[in-house]
Amino acid sequence: MERMLSSNASLAAEQSSVRIRLMAGLALAGSVWLVGLVGHFTPLAEWPALFLYVIGSLSVALALGIRERLWDTMWITRRGLKRALAWGGGIGLALLVIDNINTYMYYRSGGAPMAQMEEILIGMRLVFFFPLLVLAEEFLWRGVLLSGLHDAGINRHLAVLLTTAAYALNHFAVAPVDMVERAMMAAMGLPIGIAGGYLALKTRNVWAAVALHGLTMISMIVDIFVIPRLV
Repeated sequence: MERMLSSNASLAAEQSSVRIRLMAGLALAGSVWLVGLVGHFTPLAEWPALFLYVIGSLSVALALGIRERLWDTMWITRRGLKRALAWGGGIGLALLVIDNINTYMYYRSGGAPMAQMEEILIGMRLVFFFPLLVLAEEFLWRGVLLSGLHDAGINRHLAVLLTTAAYALNHFAVAPVDMVERAMMAAMGLPIGIAGGYLALKTRNVWAAVALHGLTMISMIVDIFVIPRLV
């Protein structure tokens, strides 16, 4: 009887954890998209949505980790850290090389540079906030939502597809640039979401996705500032 009660309590706690993660993550994503939609038709543009996205994602992860003690459940953990970083770093480097080659060919064929992103990153010095953005995005999409969908019993491939699609589309809500550059950023986000999602599932550690995402951010900086000068 005691064993049954213990099992029931554990199941209830797990279900509660899933519900909390999904509700918090989806509520934040919905709020970001709503603020982004409103901002799109006002002089504020998407800046409020971007700040809500970064601050909100970090706050949700911290609240769930500290108050609900869900660090391990969200895969924000030291367990298997070296293995996770090795996987994330290796695949991240591969994506970096592929992306830079594709970008070089894009510019060689007459593609337009991402001038607005260059102004935001260098002119406004926002490039220094990229580490926070990487943490915020991975904590939300892979740490909170992907882990929640996985623990809810959703098919792992579908869970990766859903979180990747939402992550890519999110660029249209928070990127304060024109639609062409938003689409380019969303396209760059697809391999990050897919590879990061499967890495997080494989290692049960969000730091694998953080390592991969960090390297792809470096790749994007090279895309914007270095490669156009080489063509």
